[in-house]
Amino acid sequence: MKNLRQAGIAAIGILLVSASAQAYTAGEPGDATKPARIAQVTMTEAEGKMLFLPNRIEIKKDEQVKFMLRNNGELDHEFILGTTAENLKHAESMKKNPDMEHDDPNGRRLAPKKTDQIVWRFTQVGEFEYSCLIPGHREAGMIGTIVVK
Repeated sequence: MKNLRQAGIAAIGILLVSASAQAYTAGEPGDATKPARIAQVTMTEAEGKMLFLPNRIEIKKDEQVKFMLRNNGELDHEFILGTTAENLKHAESMKKNPDMEHDDPNGRRLAPKKTDQIVWRFTQVGEFEYSCLIPGHREAGMIGTIVVK
């Protein structure tokens, strides 16, 4: 019985480590006390579309970036950083619960005319994205690309 319990605890520990490793494929939360490159990202609506400005940012591997987020729109918007697969999976959850509150270091939800920030360190080379996962927003164009070289 003791061995079974220890095996169960070990399995849970492995699952937790695996889940946390996959949770932030794009990197890891940055250290706000250390220097960071500033990238300003504005969220807005225009001509029937929902947009991030800019919608493409290039970053060097291991670079720390402070995303200064501003919602200039008339609607709530989100900035969720991840891979396309992670964001699409999260978007499905958002369809079932559109008022979902986020308390993740890789995402923020902003009310109209509000600002916030995320500090992030990109530890992996590749293409990642930021998108608004409020139902309908991603489909209306709220996707940005981050290229890490």
